[in-house]
Amino acid sequence: MMRVWISPAVLMLCGLVVAAGQLFRGNPAAAVALLLLFVLLAAVTSPLVFPRSVGAREAERRSAADGRPIVFWRPGCTYCLRLRIRLGSRARQLHWVNIWRDPAGAAVVRSANDGNETVPTVLVAGTPHVNPDPAWVRGQLASSA
Repeated sequence: MMRVWISPAVLMLCGLVVAAGQLFRGNPAAAVALLLLFVLLAAVTSPLVFPRSVGAREAERRSAADGRPIVFWRPGCTYCLRLRIRLGSRARQLHWVNIWRDPAGAAVVRSANDGNETVPTVLVAGTPHVNPDPAWVRGQLASSA
């Protein structure tokens, strides 16, 4: 799906325009700094920041086998990004499902949230938790290990 790359692409384009404007004004240092800022923002809003996503059915199968929680997310979601950053390297232990790429995952999220696609939704032992505290998710990881 291309829509996951729209926000990062727009940020990169804006960064190029702003940097070009600074170069034409004779401020190469400001141009480089602003371009780096926009590149960083584009990277953070891209799906590259998140661990590789799997489908909802595969995540459910893996979770049943190892007891680890499932995180339903979508690119561009600031709350998903907050959860991902606060989990640090432990995020790779979770099963991540991108609801924009997996209709079954989106259906799970809608059924847990009265028809809304509110993310992040974390599924622990079949119970959904909407936008949980990252410390709580770390605790769930510790208890599943």
